[in-house]
Amino acid sequence: MGEKRNPFTNRELSWLDFNLRVLEEAEKPCNPVLERLKFLSITASNLDEFFMVRVASLKEKIREKDPRPDDSGLTPEQALQKIRKKAGSLVARQYACYEKHILPDLEEAGVRLLRPDQLDETQYKAASDYFYNMVFPVLTPIAVDKSRPMPLLLNKAVYIAVRLRKDNKSYFALVQVPTVLPRHFELPCQGGRAFILLEEIITYFLSSLFELHIIEAHALFRVTRDADLEVNDDTAENLLTAMKKTLEKRKRGAPVRLELQKDCDERLREFLLEDLRVSRKDVVEIPGPLDLAAFMKFAMTPGGEKLRLPPILPVPPADFAGVEDYFAAIRERDRLVHHPYESFDVVVEFLRQAAEDPDVLAIKQTLYRVSGQSPVIDNLIKAAQNGKQVTVLVELKARFDEANNIAWAAKLEKAGCHVLYGVEGLKTHCKILLAVRREKEGIRRYLHLATGNYNDSTARLYTDVGMFTCREDFGRDASELFNRLTGYSRFPDYQKLVPAPESMRTFLYDRIDREIEHKKKGLPAGICIKINSLLDKGMIDRLYKASQAGVRVKLIVRGICALVPGVKEVSENITVISIVGQLLEHSRIFLFENGGRREVYLGSADLMPRNLNRRVELLFPVEDNGLKRRLVSILELMLADNHNARYQDKSRRYRPVTEGEKTVNAQLELAHRAHAAWARKKRAADKSKTEIETEQK
Repeated sequence: MGEKRNPFTNRELSWLDFNLRVLEEAEKPCNPVLERLKFLSITASNLDEFFMVRVASLKEKIREKDPRPDDSGLTPEQALQKIRKKAGSLVARQYACYEKHILPDLEEAGVRLLRPDQLDETQYKAASDYFYNMVFPVLTPIAVDKSRPMPLLLNKAVYIAVRLRKDNKSYFALVQVPTVLPRHFELPCQGGRAFILLEEIITYFLSSLFELHIIEAHALFRVTRDADLEVNDDTAENLLTAMKKTLEKRKRGAPVRLELQKDCDERLREFLLEDLRVSRKDVVEIPGPLDLAAFMKFAMTPGGEKLRLPPILPVPPADFAGVEDYFAAIRERDRLVHHPYESFDVVVEFLRQAAEDPDVLAIKQTLYRVSGQSPVIDNLIKAAQNGKQVTVLVELKARFDEANNIAWAAKLEKAGCHVLYGVEGLKTHCKILLAVRREKEGIRRYLHLATGNYNDSTARLYTDVGMFTCREDFGRDASELFNRLTGYSRFPDYQKLVPAPESMRTFLYDRIDREIEHKKKGLPAGICIKINSLLDKGMIDRLYKASQAGVRVKLIVRGICALVPGVKEVSENITVISIVGQLLEHSRIFLFENGGRREVYLGSADLMPRNLNRRVELLFPVEDNGLKRRLVSILELMLADNHNARYQDKSRRYRPVTEGEKTVNAQLELAHRAHAAWARKKRAADKSKTEIETEQK
């Protein structure tokens, strides 16, 4: 008999389970209706990307006749078969949620989504005027025949396929629903608000586009294309040029999914399948509006604030209360910021002070994803203009942010920054900012290390943790890291930082093994890890080993989790919870009991093969005891959550956490703590300032 396999869940199936947890937020009656619509649109957007990347990758393996099973034992063919079934169930549930819950609850709240046959005379006139004055001039009917073949259709755009007749001959045409116009048009309404979908207006007046033909049938459809296009660093002479070519190829990626209006005319269906070269297996019938992802704008429509959850508003970080000179504050002690409960402005301000301080000689930073109007970029440019040596490592291969990063790289270079694109064959995913400052004692290095991107937009929605320090051993490691990333330096002997791909895997293995040894000796032993995804088989096997040795392992994994907890003689001592709520959980925190001498690490990496093997990542220790206690309390609060948390059982199902005498919503509690801490520190700082001013008088 062969060796017994440890349980392992297929990556794609685990991801679909995660998206189902997001959908459950759309189904929760306790969430306001527009908040639920927002979650529904997120599930649709997630599913688009899933098909564009993960399903496309599987289909490529099948085309290449790669029969090798994954770590779960499924071949690409078997995995795709299960994915289609599970994704189909998810889509059915999405539209049941929309039709049976969201639409009725919107109507109860005074917001109606109308069809053309429901319009009164005033509303019909408004829709007609809008069509002829605004929509009609934008539309371009496209005939498809032997002389005019099917054009390249935009990825994820909604189209109307039309079957026409003239002189007893059939013709086919397409009309794109314009993306430059709002998807929802507001109609005049007495009492409440009323809207109609743009495609409903177009289809109602469709005959205006084909006056010489009889319209026999029409149907809405949408194509999702393969976006899983990688640049081969080994053959690319110029990475920037190669990335630009890759982005052009993405527009022409092969269709991986055809979403088609339910009960579509059979001849229209055959026309689309043939001309788009799509298999019937890749057709998804949609029993409602296509592209629910576009409903995000409607969910955020002005005037709908009462139908959404109150936003979690950031406050200034308590660790910087009363601070004017950031460098002086960081010299006093390490400082911690927890976004979005605490404002990202503190990172921007640190960079601004570094850009303007005449004693700062150099700034070095990694950028993976930044916002469209980035104050981070503005301050890096300001620093270069002020004569500082600015080195920016921009990751051009950050999926779906490539074009944005290419544009920023060009702007930074033009301003005089040294822009580099990372190490050959690896994505640079670590989050680090280094300011080198000249002081009386000599050169001092100030660092910001984080779990999340330097993106002021996502920092209002994603939970992440950042630490400021000027400890000498951290600074020395940071300089070594940048030298390694920008040149041909040998692999450094790091004192504090733990990088991937060089040493993070072995470091974590050693920490897990150490907990096993402590358990054997009767010392305090335990592991608590908060990450986004857990997929790496080696890491999962090591955690199973720890469980079998009696070590308690507590995992907070938002998304993919291939580990199966609670299995007899394998993972009985492991618990897994997933927290999906108002904010997107993004921070990575690692806690090891270490025989009673707790160690806490923060990092940029999830426990996936790509992070540990093919990316530049960082894990770093938090050594200040106050900051360490704060991070432990965050983990403890998350483990106590019974509002947004779901636990995974041994059958791989996620079930709501119902334990506890009172409701614990970790995200709202953390927001409350941030506000309370800021208020306390602000009062103390104001009191101290008043006392100083009194003494001076």
